[in-house]
Amino acid sequence: MYGGGGARRRSVLAAVAAAGCGALLAAGCSPPGGAVAGPSGSPPGATAASPGSPGPSGSPSGSPAVSGPPAKGSVTVSGEIAKGLEAPWGVAPLPGGDLLVASRDKGTISRVAVGSGTVTEIGEVPGVAPGGEGGLLGLALSPSFASDRLVYAYFTTESDNRIARMRYDEHRPPGQQLGAPDTVFRGIPKGSIHNGGRIAFGPDKMLYAGTGETGDTGLAQDKKSLGGKILRMTPDGDPVHGNPEPDSVVYSYGHRNVQGLAWDKDKRLWAAEFGQNTWDELNLIEPGANYGWPEAEGKAGRPGMRDPVAVWRTDEASPSGIAWAQGSIWMAGLKGERLWRIPLAGAEPIAAPEAFLEGKYGRLRTVVALGGDRLLLVTSETDGRGSPEAGDDRILTLTVQ
Repeated sequence: MYGGGGARRRSVLAAVAAAGCGALLAAGCSPPGGAVAGPSGSPPGATAASPGSPGPSGSPSGSPAVSGPPAKGSVTVSGEIAKGLEAPWGVAPLPGGDLLVASRDKGTISRVAVGSGTVTEIGEVPGVAPGGEGGLLGLALSPSFASDRLVYAYFTTESDNRIARMRYDEHRPPGQQLGAPDTVFRGIPKGSIHNGGRIAFGPDKMLYAGTGETGDTGLAQDKKSLGGKILRMTPDGDPVHGNPEPDSVVYSYGHRNVQGLAWDKDKRLWAAEFGQNTWDELNLIEPGANYGWPEAEGKAGRPGMRDPVAVWRTDEASPSGIAWAQGSIWMAGLKGERLWRIPLAGAEPIAAPEAFLEGKYGRLRTVVALGGDRLLLVTSETDGRGSPEAGDDRILTLTVQ
């Protein structure tokens, strides 16, 4: 079992059931967890990313000073959208509020009706070969989804990890609503571990993907390999003009296993990645930068390598999805079984990270910003590493500050 929140989870879920809230839960704010020490004993994020270095938006990351959110935040579980999901991973909110959810191990995409919680399978993604940490992973909607109805998926096959897009036709019968996959990018290394898998369209309407080094650590520093990277490509899978190297989709390198991607209000790209035995990381991503793995883990201060903005012990985080809301990055922890809040003033943390929901819902996989103070949170108790209970896995709605 990862973590030790089983008893606490049972008491929380029993209280919810007793309240008779049905699809919508009511819960109070969770107390924040303790600060996490950095390698030198200081709170993580106390030292900002390199001052004056340009971020993806082209603005200096260290100046000018800007105001940020309060040092202390809050989380309220305001509802339960769905339960009984099997190894949910990627989530894509549809116009109108319903959700598309990927099942890692079944290789299927389902539509979740937000009002009723009804889960309807819309189709299976051909070629998915689940195993270990691989399978059907990230989902993203085309920037032109209203007109082209394209759903993008990152998934593991027998030979690689790849990204394909499928047309979603909700007028067809359930289970037959996905068109034939059009592979836009292939050849990302696969393994039983460290497949990355998060995809997202950025403010520039380009497609970004976080990949893992599959346990072959040397891939992360090899710029010719797609493993251990953040990739940036057009919606058709081509290198983007302005990428660090011509004719390459590699945007940053030296990563171990990236499963969290999010942009803040100033269009800076943030990424969460798993450490090995010591430090998990939140990184501010800059094009062409080297994030150190396997030569550095955590805040190593190596010349030519970027240190993370914040770090955690691996048993307190093991981060997967992240989202930006209310001036903070919100990070889902798997082994840590908690939601982390990292308050930011521009590109700099203004206080130590806070932990919420510790042990209450088990392993946490994906967090999605819905606008304003609302987040979606997806649990991951049925992924083979949790301790599932009745109703797992779940999608919760949160109100955050």
